[in-house]
Amino acid sequence: MKSLLLFFEHLGMGTLLLLRTIKSLREIGKVLKHPFWEQMDVMFFGSVPLVILTAVFSGLVTTVQIGYYGRGYAPLDYVGVAVAKMVMIELGPVLTALIVAGRIGAGIAAEIGTMRVTEQIDSLECMGIDPVRFLVLPRVLAGMVILPALTIVADLTAIVTSSIAADFYIGVPTYIYFHGIRLFFSPKDLWGGLIKSLFFGIIITMVGSHWGFATEKGATGVGKATTSAVVTSSLFIIFADYILTVMIYR
Repeated sequence: MKSLLLFFEHLGMGTLLLLRTIKSLREIGKVLKHPFWEQMDVMFFGSVPLVILTAVFSGLVTTVQIGYYGRGYAPLDYVGVAVAKMVMIELGPVLTALIVAGRIGAGIAAEIGTMRVTEQIDSLECMGIDPVRFLVLPRVLAGMVILPALTIVADLTAIVTSSIAADFYIGVPTYIYFHGIRLFFSPKDLWGGLIKSLFFGIIITMVGSHWGFATEKGATGVGKATTSAVVTSSLFIIFADYILTVMIYR
């Protein structure tokens, strides 16, 4: 019962934080001058190496698996179609979001949580500065831009890596691989994945901000908030992935 009440308490607090963030959009001009670009720089360039590394092995593993399961059952000339659709619709957005949740979501929770326990947020309120507009809104806006951008990087990396693996492991030449992609390409596959990543960016930044504001009990609380931010973000990403997939691709 206590855990259930705690869940609804955090759900309510998170909803109120989201509403306050939406309300602070009227001051978006102040955010776009400096904090937004600072968060863009921190989120994008710090995450690119991890995203690329994950995408490389995702493309390799997916190609090998399709080659193993498809040999003797389906024409492997269309392995590029299968990989591209899997990457653009599911693997690219979801794996990128989970990687970013572990890095950026935890970082947001730790940063805002430290400000909470050291009373810096209280100081902002005493100076008449809205902490939601100053701390949350720039991160949410940056997340909405960065996640789709990182997803595009992941998609391209995985598909290119997969084409190399298809040539060496399965024996499908690169030009046939990309010919199949071009032949069966659907813009909905790409845009659907980017729409997913847009919502994933909102989830990661909002959840991280919520747990940062909810931090208490000093350094121990910061550690718990960081862990909670990663776990909660991952669960919400998986849940949102299902809902968005049904809405977009039904």
